[in-house]
Amino acid sequence: MKKFLHVGCGSGKKEHTTKGFNNESWQEIRFDIDPKWSPDLLGTIVDMSAVANASVDAIFSSHNIEHVYAHEVEQVLSEFFRVLSNDGFVILTCPDLQSVCHAVAQDKLLEPLYQSPHGPITALDILYGHRQFIAAGDYFMAHKCGFTSDRVPSIG
Repeated sequence: MKKFLHVGCGSGKKEHTTKGFNNESWQEIRFDIDPKWSPDLLGTIVDMSAVANASVDAIFSSHNIEHVYAHEVEQVLSEFFRVLSNDGFVILTCPDLQSVCHAVAQDKLLEPLYQSPHGPITALDILYGHRQFIAAGDYFMAHKCGFTSDRVPSIG
């Protein structure tokens, strides 16, 4: 059975990742910074020492990379590649700041852009982090960097 690391899993399970992982051929290993989600492994994406070298076949990381400072992105990606097997792969998604800035330019900073399982998401939430979580004391949910289609996360 192949293993994938579900980075920043929160309350999500493999059913909430991709169709490719949502089957019996993939074993999910849940990894999160927040113990309240009961992840299999606790840690940050900057220091994934809880995960052994070359121990997973894939990584699923949805909306995590924007939670680290820009100067930490290279370290995060290095950690991802360290824990991947030689033929492993990463699925990484993050907000597109260009489209968010388009909404801001149209003076829609606080208008809901879409509905998430945790409520409406505005341009302000996408730029700086989901206000509901931050207000509850989950300061690690703040966004510290961002990307556009021309400026994507990379090493080097």
